[in-house]
Amino acid sequence: MGAYAAAYERSIADPTRFWGLAARDIRWLVPPDRVLDDGAPPFYRWFTGGELNTCDNALDRHVEEGRGDQPALIYDSPVTGTTATYTYRELTGLVARFAGALRELGVERGDRVVIYLPMIPEALIAMLACARLGAVHSVVFGGFAAKELAVRIDDARPKAVVSASCGIEGGRVVPYKPLLDAALDLATHKVDRCVIRQRPQLHADLVRPRDVEWDEAVAHAQPADCVPVAATDPLYILYTSGTTGRPKGVVRDNGGHAVALRWSMENIYGVGPGDVFWAASDVGWVVGHSYIVYAPLLTGCTTVLYEGKPVGTPDAGAFWRVAAQHRVKALFTAPTAIRAIKKEDPHGALLAGYDLSAMDTLFLAGERLDPGTYEWAAEMLGKPVIDHWWQTESGWPMVANLRGLEQMPVKAGSPTVAVPGYDVRVLNPDGTTAEPGTDGDIVVRLPLPPGTLPTLWKDDERFVESYLTRHPGHYLTGDGGHIDDEGYVWVMGRTDDVINVAGHRLSTGTMEEVISAHPAVAECAVIGVHDPLKGQVPRGLVVLKSGVLADPEELCDELVAMVRDQVGPVASLKEVAVVQALPKTRSGKILRGTMRGIADGEDVSVPSTIEDPGVLDALRPVLRPPTAP
Repeated sequence: MGAYAAAYERSIADPTRFWGLAARDIRWLVPPDRVLDDGAPPFYRWFTGGELNTCDNALDRHVEEGRGDQPALIYDSPVTGTTATYTYRELTGLVARFAGALRELGVERGDRVVIYLPMIPEALIAMLACARLGAVHSVVFGGFAAKELAVRIDDARPKAVVSASCGIEGGRVVPYKPLLDAALDLATHKVDRCVIRQRPQLHADLVRPRDVEWDEAVAHAQPADCVPVAATDPLYILYTSGTTGRPKGVVRDNGGHAVALRWSMENIYGVGPGDVFWAASDVGWVVGHSYIVYAPLLTGCTTVLYEGKPVGTPDAGAFWRVAAQHRVKALFTAPTAIRAIKKEDPHGALLAGYDLSAMDTLFLAGERLDPGTYEWAAEMLGKPVIDHWWQTESGWPMVANLRGLEQMPVKAGSPTVAVPGYDVRVLNPDGTTAEPGTDGDIVVRLPLPPGTLPTLWKDDERFVESYLTRHPGHYLTGDGGHIDDEGYVWVMGRTDDVINVAGHRLSTGTMEEVISAHPAVAECAVIGVHDPLKGQVPRGLVVLKSGVLADPEELCDELVAMVRDQVGPVASLKEVAVVQALPKTRSGKILRGTMRGIADGEDVSVPSTIEDPGVLDALRPVLRPPTAP
């Protein structure tokens, strides 16, 4: 039996022993009474009775154990021409001081803090400062629209918000403070205090006494010590799109999260203390939480925080420059980034000028890795390219080719095999196990391993309804696919109406809500269609109200602008077509999946429940024009 098969078997047969051993890599202030508390299914808790502090494990312990002078954080910002390196000792001091500032502003253990920052060191510092105090942070992607930020503020009910005067997107300065002020006006929950990092590119006007500048807040603050918290206490809330348009607050605990992420670094990513790890993502997404901030620092690695793009800052060689300059051992990014680089530099000419001898592996996740992108990256780099699959809810990989445990043969298009701890299965609609190679619902048999979501923020009922009801005893991933006869998992796409745009999960329902608010629109549908760069992009279809005359191009521009304003530019909605009718079932359900299949060029069978097949026939040229590739 190979190393992977042995580890996987142990993790499923005896998860208490498996994760109890893994927990030895974490510094506990009070050892846990139980590794797995399974007394109230479907709710499971890991390491009950244990106490720790995540910031202590990420920073203080490394200083005490001799890593104080090792770089902990490398900040690389081509958009500002800035690089900076912080040792573990320096970073610990900055985090302790900002934690003290938050404490003086009234933040205590269990309070929530919303963090709305660009990719600057203060984002990482603020997250760790919250963890130091035992406060619960909720990071919202910088530049998110005011309405969406307000929804998250109302749900999390934070005591404070930490933000900046601006972000920088390519060569464009994006003012954050007006968006924050608008969100605070929209929100029914009133925030006590805001800390604003003034950036030299744009100075923000403050609302006194609510707002305080970052430098003012820390000037006289006393460093705060780490506050012990229960292993089952929440570390953070991270909102992910729901199919209803109402975001779901995924909760991450302290104990299970620390154990799982620490285990994942050496076993999945093949990196250990002292190695340089770069996750080219954003702290607003789960990848940024797990693999920019927490996992590398829990492990004693050096983590890279990059404020830039894969192309355009300044060119398609940017990633290779960063990896070479900082001697990155493992790079983790999304297939979208590699596709953008490939589009700009198809022959890899810009790669030739950089020494990537320190780089062992390229990891890709966030959306399905198509074989063409895999093959291009593998050929250009001459290094292992590892696909893996996970979600905001899981917090760390569910299916992977485990580079540090045992690398398996690659099958392009598959993220390989279930990670130890995850009993991944494919079920038919009736709950029976699908035959090898047969598509069905990808699920994970309960209990989920440490580090996964124990529930949704203040909403156990929705947690059960969203994930645990369709197949009792199993977590529903929302993705469909199959497992082949060698145990490789093939993830074929979402089974709901959440679409994946460049690795970002977005609800089509949210966009439909915005579009339907236009006075000319009677009804609408938004579907995700395949895009060679971003994986999926939304396409809108609208039916006008009777008697309304509107110029289609002008209406499209108005609707795109509305979605950009209320959802954010990340939605990437650029196409909206005016149609006579939308295809529906007899019960009135719009056939979004069928339309998406036609748009993607699939051989779609028309559902027998369709109300009027002629409506769908009339839409085919719109969904799949004759010139479409």
